Amino acid sequence: MALHRLASITIGVPNVEETCRYYAEFGLTRDGACFSTSDGGEQLRIVHSPARRLIELCIGADDPDDLDRVTDRLARLGVTGQRAPASVSAVEIHSGALAVIKVLPRISQAPAAITPYNGPGRAERKNRRAPAVLRDQPIRPRQLGHVVIGTPDAEASQRFFVDGVGFKVSDQVPGVAAFMRCSTDHHNLLIQPSPVAFLHHTSWQVEDVDEVGRGASRMLDGHPERHTWGLGRHFIGSNFFWYLRDPAGNFSEYYSDMDTITDDQLWTPGTWEPSLGALYAWGPDVPPSMLEPDDLADLMATSHQM
Repeated sequence: MALHRLASITIGVPNVEETCRYYAEFGLTRDGACFSTSDGGEQLRIVHSPARRLIELCIGADDPDDLDRVTDRLARLGVTGQRAPASVSAVEIHSGALAVIKVLPRISQAPAAITPYNGPGRAERKNRRAPAVLRDQPIRPRQLGHVVIGTPDAEASQRFFVDGVGFKVSDQVPGVAAFMRCSTDHHNLLIQPSPVAFLHHTSWQVEDVDEVGRGASRMLDGHPERHTWGLGRHFIGSNFFWYLRDPAGNFSEYYSDMDTITDDQLWTPGTWEPSLGALYAWGPDVPPSMLEPDDLADLMATSHQM
């Protein structure tokens, strides 16, 4: 795969400083309005916007030849890419997001520590407590995993990212969601239909399910209003999840154990029926705000003013 990672995103919010404080508490390393993960480097920038939305997403490519191919594919869709020596960029008009494909080094991640688990007939951890219950260090996300956006023309947005940029479809729920990847992760971008363009959520990888739970629990301490959905396990993508709400209304997800696709020939993309069963294997009931944002009317009103 010539594309190899979702490198970074820029999000727009009406309340920049309040939202910045939230993501610093979430575990990202702050430098002004820019935030880094432990493995991915600087992966989030927060800027002002009248309504919450995805402003830009940067995608890593291997070399300039990859950029030439993206430029040609975009042109076949009638999209003019802005070519620079080490990047090509174009706006996906329905979501309003600027896609920047840039020559970048591939991400390198040290393996997570192996956590010994006891089970029926299998005692991997004898005569000692589980290491996970002794952890007390702050949660630090390892990398940005994916971003989810709503768009008024989901089919056209999908064509832009698949036929133009070069994402691959991992799974689809017709009329509901398209899960697409630009790395070996099951998905780095999810597009869903919406009356107005908006940012649904960003997702951040942590070590394991214990870190998902510890991270969310710490974020909820004194702030129960942040809770949205979790703990659970998705069906599509298979990852553990817990969603929180940032001060601008975007969801932020801690996740671990995402499906990995290293050989396209061995993965068969699925087309799943639009039911709640496609969203999660187990967990609490899906809150209505996950399917339709509480501030949809405000987003639509603001979009007419922009």
